[in-house]
Amino acid sequence: MKLSDLKTGEQAVIAKVGGHGSFRKRLIEMGFISGKKVTVVLNAPLRDPIEYQILGYKISLRREEAK
Repeated sequence: MKLSDLKTGEQAVIAKVGGHGSFRKRLIEMGFISGKKVTVVLNAPLRDPIEYQILGYKISLRREEAK
């Protein structure tokens, strides 16, 4: 399951961080680390962006980035 598949209010534990190069590094720096719990705070009405809560921070990602 990918982060983009989660509905508002659902939680998941990150098993693997995908992506390549600087994009993957940026995700890890934002707190998307294997084993951490992430919660979907808000799915925007037009489906972009999605707001996540992880490590006490709220982070917005585009749906393409969450895939």
